[in-house]
Amino acid sequence: MKKIIPLSFLSILLFPVAVSAQTVSPEAAIASIDMAWVMIAAFLVFFMHAGFAMVESGFTRSKNALNILMKNFMTISIASVLYFLVGYGIMFGTSGGGIIGIDGFLLTGHEDQIGFFVFQAVFAATCATIISGAVAERMKLSAYLILTLLMTGLIYPIVGHWVWGGGWLSELGFVDFAGSTVVHMTGAVGALATVMLLGPRLGKYTGDNVNVIQGHNIPLGALGVFILWFGWFGFNGGSTLVADPSLVPSVIAATLLSASGGVIASALYSQLKYKRIDASLTLNGALAGLVGITAGAADLSAIGAIVTGFIAGIILVESVQLLDRVFKIDDPVGAIAVHGVCGVWGTLAVGLFATNGGLFYGGGGELLFIQTAGIVAVIAWTMAATSIGVFIIKQTIGIRVSRREEIAGLDFYEHGSSAYESSSSIFNENTPQTVDGDFGVGLLHRLNSIDHKPKKTVH
Repeated sequence: MKKIIPLSFLSILLFPVAVSAQTVSPEAAIASIDMAWVMIAAFLVFFMHAGFAMVESGFTRSKNALNILMKNFMTISIASVLYFLVGYGIMFGTSGGGIIGIDGFLLTGHEDQIGFFVFQAVFAATCATIISGAVAERMKLSAYLILTLLMTGLIYPIVGHWVWGGGWLSELGFVDFAGSTVVHMTGAVGALATVMLLGPRLGKYTGDNVNVIQGHNIPLGALGVFILWFGWFGFNGGSTLVADPSLVPSVIAATLLSASGGVIASALYSQLKYKRIDASLTLNGALAGLVGITAGAADLSAIGAIVTGFIAGIILVESVQLLDRVFKIDDPVGAIAVHGVCGVWGTLAVGLFATNGGLFYGGGGELLFIQTAGIVAVIAWTMAATSIGVFIIKQTIGIRVSRREEIAGLDFYEHGSSAYESSSSIFNENTPQTVDGDFGVGLLHRLNSIDHKPKKTVH
């Protein structure tokens, strides 16, 4: 009797499963597996935002860590809602002249695509958060959030429509499998336009001198890079949109190999160039390889992926130095170099190494020309639209915090709190000691001096 009761209970539990298994068609089962894979990939891409937050906060000073975390939380939240309201329709609605989607807002008429919407929404947030790293430590939170609205509600969806929504670039044959141009280069160009109007951090440049402002927690930044690398398997792998056993593994393999090539190249090149393996450049080398392969993850061979990542790692080192030392573009995390310059390279790499149509595979120069035309068009649109938007914000509410706020830290002024206890390193501004009159600095020096006074001994 004791055995009969458990068996009866088990049969009751399994009966609905057995019945449903008999009624589900093979097509429905395949569709369920495909959707499960896309949803898992969406979770991985969502988790990438933790990586972005860790990289940005680790590569900057501790007095701004809380502000950076809030920016990243707000970015994913604003992007998700706004992409639902208008972004998805602009990107995937009925094409208006190949330029912009004209319907599908609030998913009207696309209710059956809600899973695809989730996957695309976390992509939209990724594009916007690239700007966060480049403008870190000196941009007003309110101005950044308005820019996020502009990026996720208009600029990014229009680029996405051109390439993935049936727009004019897709009709030309432009190839961007998972977003080297659509996501990464668009975000980086928006960041460049913003930084040019925003200006560098205090103390970054003194005349012709370029001063180093050290990040407060490189191990935290390294953790962020590992999270991004992990999430990128969903970023690229999920872009197949189906659980294709012949395609997904090759896409993920290309992603792994290109990132590894980027790390190796940036490490070796920094050793040759600076006589040491630079930690921050090597970490960014992984991201350079990942951005580089994103456009061609489904079109390049394993060897092509390694070569693409290796070249991206070298390009990363040179572009960081070029932007910082020649053009005086202050980008605390190297976002413009990683996502912008390497995004351009990754898009061009398709025209060179694609096994179907690439220049080095007998395809001639047609695909390379189309890829170049697409890059130019996206840069022109994003630079113009972002510059106009940021200029308007600058002339109305302003885009930059005051000198006092920047020195004290955005954590205190924007949020009334801080991520850590104070330490002398957080006020590393490369400014003269005469700044004691600025808020917080003189007080901090006096507090720190207390610890260095000799203690009296009691006999």
